[in-house]
Amino acid sequence: MTQRKVVVTGLGVCASVGTGVERFWEGLVEGRSGIGTISHFDASTLRSRIAGEVLDAALDDRLGPRTLRRTARFTQLALVAAEEALERAGLPEGEVREEVGIVIGSGIGGFEVLEQEHAAFLDRGPGKFAPLTVPMVIPNMAAGVLAIETGCRGPNLSLSTACATGAHALGTALDLIRNGRCEVVLAGASESTLSPFAVDGYCQLRALSTRNDEPERACRPFDRDRDGFVIAEGAAVLVVESLDHARRRGATILAELAGYGMSADGYHLTSPDPEVKATSRAVRLALNDARVHPTEVDLVNAHGTSTPLNDPSETRLIRRVFGEHADRLAVQATKSMTGHSLGASAAIEAVACVLTLERGVVHPTINLENPDPECDLDYVPGDAREMRVDCVVSNSFGFGGHNAVLVFRRID
Repeated sequence: MTQRKVVVTGLGVCASVGTGVERFWEGLVEGRSGIGTISHFDASTLRSRIAGEVLDAALDDRLGPRTLRRTARFTQLALVAAEEALERAGLPEGEVREEVGIVIGSGIGGFEVLEQEHAAFLDRGPGKFAPLTVPMVIPNMAAGVLAIETGCRGPNLSLSTACATGAHALGTALDLIRNGRCEVVLAGASESTLSPFAVDGYCQLRALSTRNDEPERACRPFDRDRDGFVIAEGAAVLVVESLDHARRRGATILAELAGYGMSADGYHLTSPDPEVKATSRAVRLALNDARVHPTEVDLVNAHGTSTPLNDPSETRLIRRVFGEHADRLAVQATKSMTGHSLGASAAIEAVACVLTLERGVVHPTINLENPDPECDLDYVPGDAREMRVDCVVSNSFGFGGHNAVLVFRRID
């Protein structure tokens, strides 16, 4: 049976390198770091005091006061990204949106609200904290609020698979459209966990970089001197739809969302399986789903976290799946500039993949100054590269061993 083709027609993004597709893309191509000293709160007592903050979203101007009062920051970022994606897709308001689905994930939800209101509860007692705390905190609320604000009232789902969340959201959207449950889906993820307790939690795991005096150089995937990831916030939403539907309405088609693979390590709470069996299987499943041979892939958008364990593990995975072709691949790490926005990272990286296919430029991996001998691929160090790209694989691996891989293809 012929599979329905699914395409991307709209993009929206909030990231530390820039809010809005054009500013985001400009930052990536220029190799601009979005990492700085934390300004959301006083982090002076923490081991890691740096983050990728979204500083230009202008939430007060974009969202009404009622929405700002009733939602957590992760929901607000999702709203900004979704509105941009809908506008760029040219999807009109009204009846046409009644059947549009929503799949918006979040790894954690409104963590900063939980922390703030729990402190109020401890300080003032029952009944003295914000009455809407629970609906503000729960991770599905970004998807719920998007339906309220955009009028998209088809299937409405929220996923939470740590750092693989955004990829699983897009893969779920792909399945919904292929199965005929939707013609159009808003898909992506949002995250904002920049609060003292959350950041210190990652510090306790010894997962974060402590290069506090050089924040813009702290995230350095595949570099010998990497010392952990840099936590970040952000959101990205893509409008995905069946090719037939996009053509009928005369939409501009940016790329094909061609394949999706997933697996579980079943190995450790936070560490990747060094045998890379499950991650390799996820990549192969995605390639099979897309009907793409490994030699047809031009670029891998790596999970590339800048942690001691992930980067060599991912290098081994790429070599295992692609064999000799691995030496002809370009591999990029978006997190080198954006930081690691946890559940939102895969969706943000999906936007970068689509723009790469559309514009023929591969953004660099910055801060790769002293290559790790265990990381021996072409990571596009330093500067962007003009290059026709026809097929991109995007890897995402989350705590708990959640693996999700997407394949995007160029459509002429």
